[in-house]
Amino acid sequence: MNPNDATVERLKADARLWPRGHRYEDFEVGQQYVHHWGRTVTEADNTLFSTLTLHYNPHYTNRAYAIAHGHPTTPVNPLLVFNTVFGLSVEDLSEGGGPFLGVEELSYLKDVYPGETLYARSEVIAKREAGNRPGFGIVTWHTRGANERGEEVVTFKRSNLVRMRG
Repeated sequence: MNPNDATVERLKADARLWPRGHRYEDFEVGQQYVHHWGRTVTEADNTLFSTLTLHYNPHYTNRAYAIAHGHPTTPVNPLLVFNTVFGLSVEDLSEGGGPFLGVEELSYLKDVYPGETLYARSEVIAKREAGNRPGFGIVTWHTRGANERGEEVVTFKRSNLVRMRG
């Protein structure tokens, strides 16, 4: 018997299912979340995201072009800004599972540049039971993303189908 086999078997025996995310009953209208950590967006993030999403607008991949159009350097692709802020909110809001239903009222408020750190906060603005999906409710959040100076850079509302307990 390999000595590692006993360790693996012990780990499997000791493993416990760790519930992830909140359920419908955990959310109340007006409830506020300040999402943790933040995320610094780098020039490499911006270039890779823009290339992988086939977003070849030279504002996001060509420093000289961006400067010629009034930017101090290459701005971060706004879709990357949105996705980063959205991602910061997932653990608190939608990690419990359930389909994403959409985004409304997405607004980009200020350019973001490589090296800036983004933070997110959200508020529960609506919730209701799903009429056609027993065991689920629909929750809507208003999420705001800000840079390290506290300046809002993006804001949006999003909804998810969220599991109920039991």
